[in-house]
Amino acid sequence: MLRFLTWSLAGIVSVTLTVLAFFPAAWLVPMLETQSAGRLTLGDAQGTLWRGSAFIGASPGDNDPVTPLLPGRFSWRVSPSILLGRIAVELENPAALSVPVSVTGSWHQVQVSPSAIELPAERLSALGAPLNTIQPSGRMRLSWQLLQLSQMKGNIELIGSMKLELDEIASRLSPIKPLGSYDLAIDWRKLHASVTLKTIKGPLLLSGSGSINNGRLQFAGKAEAETGHERKLANLLNLLGQRRILGGTEVIALEFK
Repeated sequence: MLRFLTWSLAGIVSVTLTVLAFFPAAWLVPMLETQSAGRLTLGDAQGTLWRGSAFIGASPGDNDPVTPLLPGRFSWRVSPSILLGRIAVELENPAALSVPVSVTGSWHQVQVSPSAIELPAERLSALGAPLNTIQPSGRMRLSWQLLQLSQMKGNIELIGSMKLELDEIASRLSPIKPLGSYDLAIDWRKLHASVTLKTIKGPLLLSGSGSINNGRLQFAGKAEAETGHERKLANLLNLLGQRRILGGTEVIALEFK
C-alpha cells in the first residue's frame, strides 16, 4: 500500500510538472478576457506560459476574427522562479514598445519598468461604442515612469505617473483634419489618480481635469472651437456634450460622473 501511494504521488508530481512546463500560451486567453471584462483578447497565441508570443486584439463576436489593436506581436519570457513567489517577466514588441518591459517583484507587489507604447487610434473603433461612431485616427503614445502595483484586500493599487499623447487626431465626423494634438496626464496614487487634459494645438480645443477613484472616472472640462472654425466643428461639438456659457463664452461641457 505504501509503495502504491509513493508511486501515485510521484506520478501526480510528474504530471503536474509536465503540465506546467508545457502550459499552452492559448490558456492565457480566457485570463486576459476575464481581467479586461471581455474587451481584450490574445490572437494567434503561440508557445507556452514560460516563453510565447501573441498579438493583442479586441474580443470578437461569434465567428468573427480577432482584430489586432496594436502593431506587432508581444513576446514574453517568464522565469520559473514565479513558482516560488518571485516574479520576473520580460515583455518585448519592437513594433509597439519603445524598449522591452520588465516586471519584477512578488505575488503581492510588482514593479513595471519605464517604457512607452504606440497606440494606433484607428484600431480603437474595434472596442465598440462610442469609438466605432467617432472612428478616430491619428497617433497615440502612452508612456510611463517606474510603476508599482500592489494587491491589497482584493484591490490593485498603482503608484506612478503616465502620459497619453494624442497627436494629429481626426474623426470621420468632422471635415477638419486634424482636429488637434492633446496631452492627458495621469498621476496614480494607489486607488486614486488625478487626470489633466490639455490642448497642444487646435482647432478643437479640449481641457479639463478630474480623478479616478476605485476605477470610476470623474471629469469636468470643456471643448470649444478655435476662432474661425466654429461652424465646421458645430456638429462634432454637439455630440461631445451640452452647450454652456462659461466666462461669457459658449463652450461644450465635458462631464463624466
